[in-house]
Amino acid sequence: MGQTAIIIPARYGSSRLKGKPLIEVNGKPIIQWVFEKAVKANLADRVIIATDSEEIYNTALMFGAEAEMTSEHHNSGSDRIAEVVKRHPEIDYIVNLQGDEPLIKSESIDEVIKNVRDDESADISTLIRILTDKKEIENPNQVKCVIDNNGYALYFSRSKIPFERNEGHAKFYGHLGIYGYKRAALLKMTELSQSMLELSESLEQLRALQNGMRIKTSVVDFTPVGIDTAEDLEKFKKIIAAQFA
Repeated sequence: MGQTAIIIPARYGSSRLKGKPLIEVNGKPIIQWVFEKAVKANLADRVIIATDSEEIYNTALMFGAEAEMTSEHHNSGSDRIAEVVKRHPEIDYIVNLQGDEPLIKSESIDEVIKNVRDDESADISTLIRILTDKKEIENPNQVKCVIDNNGYALYFSRSKIPFERNEGHAKFYGHLGIYGYKRAALLKMTELSQSMLELSESLEQLRALQNGMRIKTSVVDFTPVGIDTAEDLEKFKKIIAAQFA
């Protein structure tokens, strides 16, 4: 069995929060908070920060991370990760961990690795959580997932799925944007053209589903705080301040 690598794509030019990975909270840049969670995952052999920014690259080296420069022309994090994986034939399993998820649990990262490494039928793995809040269920920014009886994803959507023709039967799951890949699956997916469903919903994982790839899910019990906006940043600062109070 080859190596398992957690790769963190980190772009400088975020549209809503420029230079986001380098914003410091409690004396540490956000990318370092994410890296420190990643290195605590028991099932990973290495953690690599993949970036198009020399500033992020140099910062990563300063706090002791393995980092690699990548093209600035990638359309997505998975394209950036695939560039790194192509340089490393020794890597067989990959986790795509977003650089703006500083509160991800290390145990949850291990769950993603376990599902893609130990399940022969899974090309990709990811995490979902139970949604009970009506606003979240109806919010197009909260991606929903429908699964089969074995935990494989049937579909992801920004719409409320399933539609409740008859109330009281459905369970709603929210998707967390972390993925595990078998090497061949990542390279195949990033070489495929964007699919009709992906372009419609703006969800990259639909390209994999539409091309017959299988995505195994695990249900976790935490609510992520992804940092996309100034409001998200303030929320994260408050959580950290409470932890260190």
